[in-house]
Amino acid sequence: MTDVEYYSTGSIEIPLRDSDEVIELGLDQLPDGEEVLSILIQENCPLHVWIRLAIGYYKQGKLADFVHILEKSQPSANINYRGFEKDKLKALDTLAAHYVQMANKEKNKDLKKDYCNKATLLYTSADKISMYDSDHLLSRAYFCLLDSDKLDQADAQFNFVLSTNQYNVAALVGKATIAFNKKDYKTSLNLYKKALKTNSNAPAGVRLGMGLCFYKLGKIPKAKLAFERALELDQQCVGALIGLSILELNNKTTDSTKLGVEMLSKAYQLDSKNPIVLNHLANHFFYKKDYQKVQQLAMHAFHNTENEFIRAETCYQLARSYHIQGDYDQAFQYYYQATQFNSSSFILPFFGLGQMYLHRNDPENAALCFEKVLKSNPNNYEAMKILGSIYSGSKEPEKKELAKQNFKKVTELCPDDVEAWIEYAQLLESNDIQGALTAYGLATKILKEKVNEEVPPEILNNVGSLHFRLGNYDESKRYFDAALKFVNNEIIHDKVYYSAIQTTIEYNLARLYEAKHEYDIADKSYKHILSKQPQYIDCILRIGCMCRDRGQIHEASEWFKEALRFTQTQPDSWSLLGNLYFDKEQLGPAQNQFERIIKNNEQDTYALVALGNIWLHTLYQPTKDKSKEKRHEQRALQMYKTVLKIDPRNIWAANGVGCVLAHKGLLNEARDIFAQVREATADFSDVWLNIAHILVEQKQFIRAIQMYENCSKKFYKHTNTQLCLYLIRALFRANRLAECKQMLLKARHVAPDDTLFMFNLALVQQKLARQVMSDNKSNLRTVQSAMYDLKSAWRTFNYLLSVGEAEKLREFKVDPKSEAKFCEDLLAQGKYHLTRAEKIDEEERELKRRKEQEIQQIKLKQMNEELLKEQEQEAQRLALEQKRLDFIRQTQNMIIVEEKFEKKSAKKRSKKDTTDIVTSGSESETGEPKPSKSKKSKSKKRRTAEMSGDDDRDNEASQDSQEAKSSKKKKSKSRIKNSILSDDDDSRTQDDSDTEKSSKKKKQKTEKSSKSKSSKQESSQKNSNYKSREYISSSESNNEQEEGEEEEEEERQVSGDESTNNDAKEIQSGDEVNNQDDETMENDEQVEENGEEQEEQEEEQGEENEEEQGEQQEENEEANEEEQEEYQEQEEEGNEEEVQEEAQDEEEEEE
Repeated sequence: MTDVEYYSTGSIEIPLRDSDEVIELGLDQLPDGEEVLSILIQENCPLHVWIRLAIGYYKQGKLADFVHILEKSQPSANINYRGFEKDKLKALDTLAAHYVQMANKEKNKDLKKDYCNKATLLYTSADKISMYDSDHLLSRAYFCLLDSDKLDQADAQFNFVLSTNQYNVAALVGKATIAFNKKDYKTSLNLYKKALKTNSNAPAGVRLGMGLCFYKLGKIPKAKLAFERALELDQQCVGALIGLSILELNNKTTDSTKLGVEMLSKAYQLDSKNPIVLNHLANHFFYKKDYQKVQQLAMHAFHNTENEFIRAETCYQLARSYHIQGDYDQAFQYYYQATQFNSSSFILPFFGLGQMYLHRNDPENAALCFEKVLKSNPNNYEAMKILGSIYSGSKEPEKKELAKQNFKKVTELCPDDVEAWIEYAQLLESNDIQGALTAYGLATKILKEKVNEEVPPEILNNVGSLHFRLGNYDESKRYFDAALKFVNNEIIHDKVYYSAIQTTIEYNLARLYEAKHEYDIADKSYKHILSKQPQYIDCILRIGCMCRDRGQIHEASEWFKEALRFTQTQPDSWSLLGNLYFDKEQLGPAQNQFERIIKNNEQDTYALVALGNIWLHTLYQPTKDKSKEKRHEQRALQMYKTVLKIDPRNIWAANGVGCVLAHKGLLNEARDIFAQVREATADFSDVWLNIAHILVEQKQFIRAIQMYENCSKKFYKHTNTQLCLYLIRALFRANRLAECKQMLLKARHVAPDDTLFMFNLALVQQKLARQVMSDNKSNLRTVQSAMYDLKSAWRTFNYLLSVGEAEKLREFKVDPKSEAKFCEDLLAQGKYHLTRAEKIDEEERELKRRKEQEIQQIKLKQMNEELLKEQEQEAQRLALEQKRLDFIRQTQNMIIVEEKFEKKSAKKRSKKDTTDIVTSGSESETGEPKPSKSKKSKSKKRRTAEMSGDDDRDNEASQDSQEAKSSKKKKSKSRIKNSILSDDDDSRTQDDSDTEKSSKKKKQKTEKSSKSKSSKQESSQKNSNYKSREYISSSESNNEQEEGEEEEEEERQVSGDESTNNDAKEIQSGDEVNNQDDETMENDEQVEENGEEQEEQEEEQGEENEEEQGEQQEENEEANEEEQEEYQEQEEEGNEEEVQEEAQDEEEEEE
């Protein structure tokens, strides 16, 4: 609406027609409207006077005169003046704006619609005058704001105005309002700020809009400042008071709550019909538990607004006031009405409506309500928890899975919520026992540690039941005992409640004893419960089941009938009784029991499947009536299909359909169905067996046998005779008779009195014997075993005939009598087969003996060849050893001669300090001692005497004296000596032995070499000038000769020991050869001849080695003689030098 023009003058002048006089009317005291209107019409006043007077009446609150004057101005006012179009446009827009305000305030839909229609007509007329006038567009844009569907049209008009004047405050405020309604609070705030900058004296509504934007953006302090500023500008600004009161109430303190309520009260005094104020006051009184005032204020607000969001909040206030008072019908009505007014953003009514649906036992609609809450607020803890509880009660697996997800998320959001953990555990009990135990464990931990309460018996009982299902009987009993102890302690406080729990726990304990095969204790426990509650049907049925499992069929039937005496509609009793008849092959009575169940409940899938199984069982009974068999097939198929219509996921019905198809010969179709059932659940043993049956019929025996074995490992802890029978049949048809026989023997251990196993074992033994006898290559042991099996089979067939089992076996189209006769015929042929087998066995033994002899001869030949080869290698090694030893001795002699020369040169140098050399026992050739010349010679003699007494000190002195002259010779000789000694050590580490002949030859050679050395040493002694040196060289050579002889003697001993060891080994080998059979004598002679040849070869090789060694010794002797001659020449030169030195010494002494 455009702003009303305010005039500075306090009066209005009405010009008179055809006169210059005017009528002046004061704006504060305007006369009756009809009187003024008659004056205006009579004087034919211009239109702008009409507009001024109408605005004057509007300002005085005389809205009827305002409207009447503007309505009459259109046909009656004078427009014969310049610029009348602008005044006419203003009159139309002013009146239209008034109608817009009236429509906005009107609660009656019809009146509101009437005002809107009038405003629309006026704006249309104004469009014809000037469509693009700024004031006209602003007025029309504000009119569009009343309709939420025309916000874009209003925004376009505001944009057009701002394009002509970007600082138009009204347009900026209008765009800010549109942005706020579109929840673009940031843009709305910027527009309000721009309007405030354009006109700092803008009305309080601008500040109010800014405060609302700050509040939505979460800037609470700034929002509070904006509301306070708006309240300063306009003390009666209800919106600012509401905003401030909400902020104070949200602080949730006593003072802030009191202040907020005071502001709401002030706002109520200013505008008692403001629906927002009324709703907030109703909310306040709800927490004050003054539900009567809540309902009064909410109803008053509902009738004073047409805004759907406000009406939705009003209905919510009414609904929850009725909800808390227990008036669920009224609460349901107002919750539902609130959701209809605003179904997108206001989610609180959906939460309450969902609770009402749960109260009405309508979980599906309740789930829809909570799903909407969760969609709007994905982390809403309560909605998630309630949805999980709703889904957990659904029969759809998808819903169950959603329930698990919800509870899992709830426990993650709030890990200390005991109720959530318990519900989560109860949900997991069906298919995740371990997960349920974990959830129960966390719940009990929270109860003990954080809630400080004892674990209730219900949880202990549930945990014990889960351990029972897992087979943990000890743990199960521990929890049951704990629960029973808790109940016994608390039963005095609430006997009715705890008595029921006590009975349940005692029943579970009895079931535990039954599962542990402690039937006596279980029977006592069941009967103890029946003594307190005789109509406890489950106890009666369990006693009947125990009798059935122990083979007491009659007693079991009586107990089942006892249960039917208390109730005729209990399906478990009829089912157990029907199964009892079915196991006894009494199909008629069994059918009657299940049909009774169908009469009471046509949707009972268990009874329908049982009836289908009965009709299917008749198909496997021998009959010649094909039409009857076909009818039974159709009836069985019909029962299974009925079950699948009720429960498409029923695996027992699907398995039955597959069985019917297999009986019809549709093996591939039946196999596909069985495969689908197995994919649905792998814990159904029947489908494994049926797949294996199909594989047998399709002659895929290997896969069928594997399937039977896997089924036995997976589902049966002990040997199952029926499964054994299936496996035996598959092995028999696969012609794996040996394995079939072993399986039959195993089955006989389990069921020794089963005639069917007896007959099958005899039949397999007969067939195995027949195969053995028909095979001409069978050995004696195999034929004997076959004869034994054949006799055993004959005895078995005769036994079956004697006990009267022939009639029973004829049902399987077999005749023990004919089989026994066939065994007799085979036994009659047994002698021939035994004779043939003995002959074959003898031939095989002879052939084996010959082969063993040939192999032994080949081994002996190989041994002889290896022995000859080893002897040749040993001879070669000994020859090389001998050559190495000879070379070592030769080089040692050369070293000794060189050492002698070094000693002589050292003595020559020592004569410089001594005048005479005297050695103990050193004499001239004539036997007289040499006379001493001086003190120095005496000292020299003493030194030489010491040297003669101690070889080691003599060597050290000689080395010190000739260090400068012979260092190079010593180094080279020491290298030669070290290399030779290393070779000697290597040769001495050989472990092989030598023969006696080689040791004797070596001894002879060493004696010759020692003689040659001694002769050479004697010749060197004769040629020597000094007796002392002769003595030293001879003593050293003698010592070396003695050492050489000792080493040779040790080598002879070692070689002798080794040769004796070799002889011992040869003797042992000879003994072993002598222990051979007569056929190996020739090989022994060959071995002896080879040994003699080897000895001859060794002797020849030894002689050749001796000749070579002799030649080498002669060469060595010649070399030694040459070296000795050189030494003598050097000694003569040394003597001349000594004489000269002595002469010089004497001259020096005389001087």
